[in-house]
Amino acid sequence: MAVSCQADTELRDLDEEQLWEILESHRYRIVRSTCPNRLTPYLRQAKVLDQLDEEEVLHGPQFTNSAMRVGHMLDLLKTRGKNGALAFLESLKLHNPDTYTLITGLEPSIDLNNFSGLIETSKLTECLAKAVNSLQEELTQEKHQKASLLHHCRQLKDRVPQLEAQNKCLRGIEAEHNRMKREVSSHFHEVLKLKDEMYNLSMHYTNALQEKDLAITRSQGLQEELYLMKQELQRARVETYYERERSLRMPSDLQPQADELLQLREENEKLRSLVELETFSLVQKDILEQNLDEALEGKQELLNRIHSLREQAVIAENQRKQYWEEKEHTLIECHKMKVDCEIYKEKISALQGQVAELQKERDQAYCARDAAQLEISQNLLEKDSLRRKVFELTDQICELRKQARQQQAELAPGDPEAGSRLFGHQPRPPPRDGNLRAKGTSWDPRVSLSGNNCPAPSSHGGVRPSWAVSEQRAWGGGVAWNWLFPLPHMKCLPSLPSTPIRRRPARRILSRITTIAFHGTALLEQISIIGGNQTGIFIHRVTPGSVADEMSLFPGNQIMVVDYEVTDPAFKAILEDATLEEALWVLKRVNGFCCLSVRMNMEGYKRLVSDLENKVVTSGDSFYIRANLALEGKAAGELPVQCNDILHVTDTVFRGESQWSACRVNPYSMKDMDAGIVPNYYQPLLSDLQSSGGQPKLVRIISTDKSKINPLWSSIDCNVYDPNKADACPRICLQAGSCFTLMPYTLVRPHKLAQLRPVLFVPTLLGKILSDKLCLTKGFEKCPSGTSLQHPLTTGHPAMAVLGDVHSLLDVGLECMRALHAAGIYPILLLVSISEKNAKKLKKALQRLGATEEQLLDCVRREEAQLEKVPCLYGTIAPNTWSDLDALVSAVRAAVANEQKKIVWIEQDLH
Repeated sequence: MAVSCQADTELRDLDEEQLWEILESHRYRIVRSTCPNRLTPYLRQAKVLDQLDEEEVLHGPQFTNSAMRVGHMLDLLKTRGKNGALAFLESLKLHNPDTYTLITGLEPSIDLNNFSGLIETSKLTECLAKAVNSLQEELTQEKHQKASLLHHCRQLKDRVPQLEAQNKCLRGIEAEHNRMKREVSSHFHEVLKLKDEMYNLSMHYTNALQEKDLAITRSQGLQEELYLMKQELQRARVETYYERERSLRMPSDLQPQADELLQLREENEKLRSLVELETFSLVQKDILEQNLDEALEGKQELLNRIHSLREQAVIAENQRKQYWEEKEHTLIECHKMKVDCEIYKEKISALQGQVAELQKERDQAYCARDAAQLEISQNLLEKDSLRRKVFELTDQICELRKQARQQQAELAPGDPEAGSRLFGHQPRPPPRDGNLRAKGTSWDPRVSLSGNNCPAPSSHGGVRPSWAVSEQRAWGGGVAWNWLFPLPHMKCLPSLPSTPIRRRPARRILSRITTIAFHGTALLEQISIIGGNQTGIFIHRVTPGSVADEMSLFPGNQIMVVDYEVTDPAFKAILEDATLEEALWVLKRVNGFCCLSVRMNMEGYKRLVSDLENKVVTSGDSFYIRANLALEGKAAGELPVQCNDILHVTDTVFRGESQWSACRVNPYSMKDMDAGIVPNYYQPLLSDLQSSGGQPKLVRIISTDKSKINPLWSSIDCNVYDPNKADACPRICLQAGSCFTLMPYTLVRPHKLAQLRPVLFVPTLLGKILSDKLCLTKGFEKCPSGTSLQHPLTTGHPAMAVLGDVHSLLDVGLECMRALHAAGIYPILLLVSISEKNAKKLKKALQRLGATEEQLLDCVRREEAQLEKVPCLYGTIAPNTWSDLDALVSAVRAAVANEQKKIVWIEQDLH
């Protein structure tokens, strides 16, 4: 103890710098092993820290861990000098004796004499008591922790056998897994071997096919060479024959000349002998000279004749050679024609086989159609018979009720509840609104607003005799329905001559849609309509005394909806945006009970009538279409149309016939240019089918399936179509299964763009070459690689970036066109048509990309077919407009400038 007191005294005798030097030398260990919230109470009692310092140390937001807090506490104690160091050491002596021993090398002692006297004795005792209590609590916590750890250890020991068994099971599973993995690996290697063998076999088969093709090609070449050799042999034989004839003829020609020469020589010798022996007289000499001159002249004539004959022989030989060459050429041509004829015969036989198969499929389709029509007709007959039975039962029920009420009135005239007791229901009075009944009409007891008064037949064929008028009003942005008519899911009873129907006019209230239910037998004979998709469909005339007149339909009513679901299931047409042709087709089908939803629009009706009278327009139709086929326009007044022309249709029932009045649209200003008549949507299909035997027309193939009806006939909900009806819509798919329909026209909408449009080249392989070349010129910039498909298509997309007068060059496929259009990006599509001659001129540029000419041509054919599915127009650069890469770049720049000036036309998506 004395030694400890002496050591503590020596420690207190040290100056401030020595004490803090000792603490700073062990600062790392102090901040790692000390808890500040244990030391601050003692330091506050020693008055080296105040409350603010304690709050700053323990709760300062800048100190995120205990080490930072202890370091800051040491910095604060260092400003307190020697007392701060002594107080810190004494706090360590109480709460961290191990750290105290590490710093000072002394054993901690809690003797009061060993403290520095910074704290009073009472307070020091209190601090010591608190320290002892905290140590006891820590000891208790450690004991509890030890007990819990021992319990946990026992639990772990108990789980060891279970885990060993589980480990053993898992090892067995692992061994099985390894075994199966080895089996799978072996099977995989076997599969790879089989694949390699199959690949080798396919390669051998491919090589064999190639060798076969080469052998066939070589055989054909050898046959041609053999034929040529035969021709040369025959020609050589003919020449040999002629040479023989000539050689045989020449000795016979020369023999007479030799005889003449011998005769002349003999005569000459005779004359010489006579001259030597005798002397001739002058007369004889003259005779001889004259004979000599005649002989010389005859010889000269013979020589001239021989020379002319030789010239004629040369000319004849040249002609013979020429004729022989012509004969050989003709024989070669004949052989080629024979080969071509054989090839054409094979093709024709294959086509005839395909046509026979198509005829068989057509006959099967006809048989299936006939069977379906027969089944439909039988179903309709059964339905009509059931409907007649329902009507008869309904009449019998109404008659029985009438008789029952009459008996009720006779038996119990003073008891008003007898009828209700008879049927078990309380009858309801007629509606209170007097405006819903016409003058002179009486309440029909057989017709009630409640379905409880008249028991309905079975759900399979029954109807509920409920009739009323519904009004829809727009109030505060919502829609309020006063249901007096049966709801749309109810069935309504058709009119029969034996069943009286109460008709009441609808209330005329502006800005309301009124639904009127009545019997529209031959509806187009009761009313006539005008208008179109731009103005709406209006009633123009009403036949006086007709049912429509009794139901208060009058000129100026705009027809919104035609509901004919009662007698024609699933038939409901919305005519708010329908064309005049569609509206006439819909109303023509109505021949019986129907519901018309109309609203008052006198202002629009008067404006339309005024425009029609002033011949400003011919109807209320106005929409734009793209022609998908070429029309010649043979008759007078017809408009010749080319494929991909944009037309502005202004009348769908021009001059009261099934034809359209349209104008060709200027591609740069949207102004109407040439006007004329074009066939409606159905007629081009018929004309194309009828002229299929002639030359093929220029068409753009647009396909639809049975789930999508004609987009130019989109306002009609015709899910059920009966092909037996004469007035059936010709634009709906005629088969119940999948089908393929050529759409002659496509609805389009214009877009005017102020900024420069990005550019997309087809084919994409050539687009990479053109992009590299165009980036070197002014006005073009390549879109950053990897961003066109990774970034979302928004206004911030790299394709939308317009840097002054710069076109972005896109590197995306044609399948991204609809996504680009949905994001408001309308690129310029340029198709560069390439022939084999043009492809050879791009050989070096293709080699830099690691591609070949065949790959480029294949890419052109594949992507040219994909252009038919693009919902916009595209420009074309013909192969004869460029001869090399520089000329192609110039043509592309001119085409981009021209396309930038045009209006963008996009297909209108109605589905």
